[in-house]
Amino acid sequence: MNATQQLQDIFAAALSIPAAQVTNELSYQSIPEWDSVSHIYLITELEAAFNISIDTEEVLEMSSVEKVKETLRKHQIAID
Repeated sequence: MNATQQLQDIFAAALSIPAAQVTNELSYQSIPEWDSVSHIYLITELEAAFNISIDTEEVLEMSSVEKVKETLRKHQIAID
């Protein structure tokens, strides 16, 4: 499984939404499922899956799927 598919699966699981709903435009609090609790769960899952440590500033910046991808790229994760 490539990193992009893995990211989509992590988002879907963390937010309890269908994978098809995970698009670059999806953003924090744009749907009821993406609240502060699921955001922390999402960060935890990303750190475990990609073996990275995401700092507090990055957590606060990760306000959309696209921003999450940008953060992963900073950690040298090859993602589309």
